[in-house]
Amino acid sequence: MSHPPTATAPATPGPGPTGRPQPPLPSPTPATSRSLAPDLARGLLLLLIASANVWGYLWSDDGYHEAGGRPVGGSATDHLVDAVLTLLVDSHTKPMFAILYGFGLATMAARLAARGATPRTTRRVLTRRSLALLVLGLLHATLLYGGDILAPYGAAGLLALLLLHRSRVALAWWFGVAYTLSLTAGAVALLVPSDAGGGEASAPEATGYLASALDRLATAATVTSLYTLTLMFVPHLVVGILLARSGWLTHPAEHRRRLGQVALGLGAVSVAGSLPYAVAVGQVWHPGTTALAVAELVHHVAGDLMGLAYVCAFGWFAAAWVGRGRRGPVAALAAVGERSLTCYLLQSLLFAPLLSDWGLGLGGRLSTTQAALLAVLVWLVTAAVAVSLHRAGRRGPFESALRRVSYGRRGAADVAARGPATSPAPLRSGA
Repeated sequence: MSHPPTATAPATPGPGPTGRPQPPLPSPTPATSRSLAPDLARGLLLLLIASANVWGYLWSDDGYHEAGGRPVGGSATDHLVDAVLTLLVDSHTKPMFAILYGFGLATMAARLAARGATPRTTRRVLTRRSLALLVLGLLHATLLYGGDILAPYGAAGLLALLLLHRSRVALAWWFGVAYTLSLTAGAVALLVPSDAGGGEASAPEATGYLASALDRLATAATVTSLYTLTLMFVPHLVVGILLARSGWLTHPAEHRRRLGQVALGLGAVSVAGSLPYAVAVGQVWHPGTTALAVAELVHHVAGDLMGLAYVCAFGWFAAAWVGRGRRGPVAALAAVGERSLTCYLLQSLLFAPLLSDWGLGLGGRLSTTQAALLAVLVWLVTAAVAVSLHRAGRRGPFESALRRVSYGRRGAADVAARGPATSPAPLRSGA
């Protein structure tokens, strides 16, 4: 794979507050030097997120099934759809997102270093980015969707800054400690009896938009705090950092065989692990409370494996697609991936008013099959928007805003006057 030409040097900076010249924040990477594999993975991820999130808007006056939390009273087709989505989607999107987020942080750090940024400047850029995601996530939860994932990843990104330049041994240690802690917390939450019975849930009360917004904010703040304290996504961020160092996604053609092996192997193990819980969610198997909790815990572990399997599968596909360019369906999927933040928020902007009790309230009328079809339709709408922005040569509005916050006004604007960035060398351990 050929490397883009070296970027021109930035303009000479002016004096800072102390009277000494201050180095500018390096500009973000132009779209022309983006790797295809991560964008394809993010494009698919948005479809999976839509399919996983949509049923969270549904409710029934008769309550919910204990397994999977779906509304009771569904048809055989609904149960089949629930089982398939549980097997291939539920609990798989968050790990995939976290892996890609860790990959993105490590790649940004490497590109900043290639542009001459000091470690302090790199930390400043990535800290701004993570804090911006944290704030944006809390706003997203308050205004639209209480199940927001941006805030937890923003908080986890702040922890990941401590790991970007650590050795492989240190990263493996942190992976083991963090995964043990998060898995223990998950096991306690699932296996220890709780007074909150999932099968007794009922339709939401009509509390009004303002009251529901405050409830969503409280929920999002609590979830973000718990995820941070239990290091929930740190293991996935570590995997993403290691992927960035390996070059598997930036130069997938050189690693195509290994990508395929990992995708097939982990995918098969994940399907086997998720199958018992998927059968329970599909109302074919009706286990006792303890057996169901164990099956759900195994399902979550299987989801971690499938998240990495999906990422590797799209790396393998990108390697097979080398030389054909971004065209056809691949171009559309990559366009969504390039604007994943905008498309993610756009999903909520479409889902929430349609399905929420404070909106049109369709969440109390749709079956899970209808909701799954709606998820695909919403993703297609976001894809159309992404393709339109791509053809117009524009980034997503939220990507542009995040870049401005991360790099500052000068850094975000400087990319228009500079050539493509050099292909970054993988981050190596500093000690």
